[in-house]
Amino acid sequence: MSHAIELVLLLLALVSFLSYWIFWAFRDHVNLTGAVMKTAATGLLAGLAFTHPVSGFQLIVLGLAFGALGDFALTRRSQTAFLVGMAAFAAGHLAYIVAFWLRARTIADAMPSDTALSGLTIAALSALAVLLLSTEVWLAPRTGPLRWPVRGYVVVIGLMGMTTLLLVPHPENAGATYLQIGAALFILSDLLLALRLFVFPAGEAAQKLSLALWPAYWFGQFLIMLGAGLYWLPFGL
Repeated sequence: MSHAIELVLLLLALVSFLSYWIFWAFRDHVNLTGAVMKTAATGLLAGLAFTHPVSGFQLIVLGLAFGALGDFALTRRSQTAFLVGMAAFAAGHLAYIVAFWLRARTIADAMPSDTALSGLTIAALSALAVLLLSTEVWLAPRTGPLRWPVRGYVVVIGLMGMTTLLLVPHPENAGATYLQIGAALFILSDLLLALRLFVFPAGEAAQKLSLALWPAYWFGQFLIMLGAGLYWLPFGL
């Protein structure tokens, strides 16, 4: 597909992102137009990824597509819609985990056998583990009948973040930094969403959290898409 069409898709995704952020992100109830804008912001990224010639991009496309489905579901105010949205995001994270894991294994095969994780990576893994465990204190007690689905989701997104940290520096791994920052922003957005839904469900704090989590989420997805486009996977996925 031509670069012009790819540029149009990116611009439309940006317009959808900004429109939702300006007009709907702070609202407790999102109408159908807002839901479409939110869905399009990520769905168009999936379309852009689908046009990319990089081999191995299919799993990233799948992750973005599940993200778009989750975006729409979370605009519908019901417990069923919330569970559908959480399941969609979890499926997207699983697609990312597989893609990142395959890449990490590829790089590991190309590096000396005595190569160890850096101190910074170990610190990041430890910090992520502490964050995940902390949800048992400040999040799980507030989730009521959703406790176990939320716990499952926390595990999945934690694994996604940990998998990106296995992408060690390597000449063929130009996209690793983008993937890691994107995953960090995605985790941040889920942290803000958890605070928004279960800790500060209403009021000014809820509005501020909604306005903050949307750009964190969207740019996280964008950087994951961008990072994936900077590497290749020789697995024919």
